[in-house]
Amino acid sequence: MVDTEGATTPGELAQRLDAAGYLADEGVATAAFLALRMGRPLFLEGEAGVGKTALAQALADVLEAPLIRLQCYEGVDAAQALYDWDFPRQLLHLRAAEAAGVTDVERLEHELYDRRFLLARPLLRALETTPSVLLVDEIDRADDEFEAFLLEVLSEFTISIPELGTVRAETPPVVVVTSNRTREVHDALKRRCLYHWLAHPTFEREVAVIRRHLPGVSERLADDVARAVQRLRAAGLLKPPGLAESIDWVTALAALGATELSADLATRTFGAVLKYQEDTERMTSEVAELVGRP
Repeated sequence: MVDTEGATTPGELAQRLDAAGYLADEGVATAAFLALRMGRPLFLEGEAGVGKTALAQALADVLEAPLIRLQCYEGVDAAQALYDWDFPRQLLHLRAAEAAGVTDVERLEHELYDRRFLLARPLLRALETTPSVLLVDEIDRADDEFEAFLLEVLSEFTISIPELGTVRAETPPVVVVTSNRTREVHDALKRRCLYHWLAHPTFEREVAVIRRHLPGVSERLADDVARAVQRLRAAGLLKPPGLAESIDWVTALAALGATELSADLATRTFGAVLKYQEDTERMTSEVAELVGRP
């Protein structure tokens, strides 16, 4: 169980997340609250840009704990996630010892594998840092072997270092695992976690988030962009825009001095919200319908 900074209900946690800059709906607040109270990892799945990583950062702010991020990618392995030895420093130490005439091989070997030469990667740092929030980002980009390894670590919150012994978390970190669902994550890992699907926001919530991040923009511009982005998501694009792209689009439009979205401005700033040429070409031909108001 983790202290939720005085929050005794999901609603109170939502208020604290709000103060940290994250507008959580009832479902997100409840999932996060239960993960904290039950001491279980929170598995967040959803399209890119819906706020999965931002929730982990907001939880770190609420708990006044550092956010430690393990970015997953194809080929990531245990050494890159756990620890590695600082070979250049070990080599310098060995040369210095030889220059000083040290002949005790056993002592020298022991010194070479001292904790000061160990480079802690995200998982080890999270276990050694109390409190901490561990973000395992985009687990779907890693392979099956790494997924199985991660499950073992999250089950025991211990790491065995042959040269130094076993490291056990004094207090297990708060763990947030995210997936963009580019592939299915195995059930074994999901069963270890509390699961929540993070959907694209409603129009009203999207406007609220935009206004929270960019309080200086006009209400008309926030409404126009949120409405246009909702239409983009329903258009069957190669890459539907997420909440992050909505904020980027409003930022770009505000930088041009816009107070509302027009067809001309939309066409000129599509690069902030659309990331494929095919999508841009298609929406340029349909821009009048895109920016039209009900």
